[in-house]
Amino acid sequence: MKKFISNEPSCPVDYAFKRIGGKYKGRILWYLHMNSVMRYGELRKALSDITPKMLTQTVRELEDDALVHRKVYHEVPPKVEYSLTETGNELIPFITYLKQWGEKQIEKER
Repeated sequence: MKKFISNEPSCPVDYAFKRIGGKYKGRILWYLHMNSVMRYGELRKALSDITPKMLTQTVRELEDDALVHRKVYHEVPPKVEYSLTETGNELIPFITYLKQWGEKQIEKER
């Protein structure tokens, strides 16, 4: 009999949405897919409704979940670039499908 371990995912859907859910994660992943590599300032401009604190927190969570790679260049001024990891790229077909579904639903509401 297997014992219950509280930090073990119990539902794959919950596990996935904990990694990509939230207001900004999907858009960050999509923009990185569309642009391959983006700097922090470029992400800020693309997500005009996000605060610097929230952007930093969100990309760190995506990095912790191995969906986004953060490359730091040791120069002045500091330069940081973000890109999708292999695991992050695996999500793109699903995000594409969600985007298409969203477009269809928006069109229905017009």
